[in-house]
Amino acid sequence: MASSPPPPERPVEEEIGRAAMLQAQQPPPQQRRKGIGTRAWLIVSGSGESHVEEIEKHCIMRRTGLPARDLRVLDPVLSYPSSILGRERAIVVNLEHIKAVITAREVLMINTNSPLVYQFVQDLRHRVSTSNCASQQEVDGRTSPAGGHHKTLPFEFRALESCLESACRCLESETKTLEEEAYPALDELTSKISTLNLDRVRQIKSRLVAISGRVQKVRDELEHLLDDDNDMAEMYLTEKLLARSVDNASIREEVDNIAPEIDDKRAEDYNQEEELDSVVLTSYKPTIEELEMLLEAYFVQIDGILQKLSDMNDYVDDTEDCINIMLDDKQNQLLQMGVMLSTANMIINAGIVVVGLFGMNIEISLFSAHYIKFWETTIGTVGGCVAVYLIAVGWGMKRKLLAL
Repeated sequence: MASSPPPPERPVEEEIGRAAMLQAQQPPPQQRRKGIGTRAWLIVSGSGESHVEEIEKHCIMRRTGLPARDLRVLDPVLSYPSSILGRERAIVVNLEHIKAVITAREVLMINTNSPLVYQFVQDLRHRVSTSNCASQQEVDGRTSPAGGHHKTLPFEFRALESCLESACRCLESETKTLEEEAYPALDELTSKISTLNLDRVRQIKSRLVAISGRVQKVRDELEHLLDDDNDMAEMYLTEKLLARSVDNASIREEVDNIAPEIDDKRAEDYNQEEELDSVVLTSYKPTIEELEMLLEAYFVQIDGILQKLSDMNDYVDDTEDCINIMLDDKQNQLLQMGVMLSTANMIINAGIVVVGLFGMNIEISLFSAHYIKFWETTIGTVGGCVAVYLIAVGWGMKRKLLAL
């Protein structure tokens, strides 16, 4: 049996451009909340095809089974932390630039005017198309002795993996760019302390704190999912859908066996069928090894990115400590210079006192002495001031108050 060729790819640029045009034509957020709540959604189906639809908020809620509070997480106007929410019929993904709703058959996304989302859509379509071809080859291999036994992930896990890969790629790219700018700037600041270098390091540290917070939120969300088996079990949408189909088929067989009673109790049986569906969806506990391995792989990758940021933060702290030590040393040198100048000022003031005494209008025998006596007095006064200054400096060095 020949494998079917992958579905023809539509130009994603046209879909992205159409979505951007539809979002540009929509009213501002305040007016949109008051209206019907129609928004342009880019939809990627399980076959790898993509198209844009204008869907109302309530239609999205009926289509995915999500409450309004879960859809508010995807609102680009509001600011919500990174989160991955597993529900009965859908998975809500809010990771960095990815704001999507994943069901068992399709992925619905907003904020499609971003170039990062454009790259994500291309990767998602390629991954889904490749997986569909692999699934077809797997079916063909069952009838062939040389067939492989590789198990293909369900559609929701392939889409979730694309979301995680895109978010990790974005964070790792920003981290690498920050590393290329941070280390040279910090080394330059260490060699030359200036206002320009200090401002550059301040901006780098602000970016470092922001990226570290974003990476930490993604890591915490993955760690929370790995610690809670029930949340991971909720994400097995395909298996829950199959279990629901089998349960519905068994209910229909029972109903067909008691057909005369259905005419009298049709409404009651319908309600019971819905109740049983919900019981199946909530009580179904699949094995979570596949999803656990998938999340662990990206948890290790995110943890590695966070470790790089932590090392960079330690380097920034070490540079700050080095700068503080250098500034303290400069401050100590200035203080020593101030002490020496104050001592010199005090000695000069003592010499000025001697000069002032000789400048008084009184008669002493020194005034009528030979001219050489004037130079002897002057040189003695200056020499005495210098000697006292040297004695004061030497005493300070001996007491280790001054380090010259």
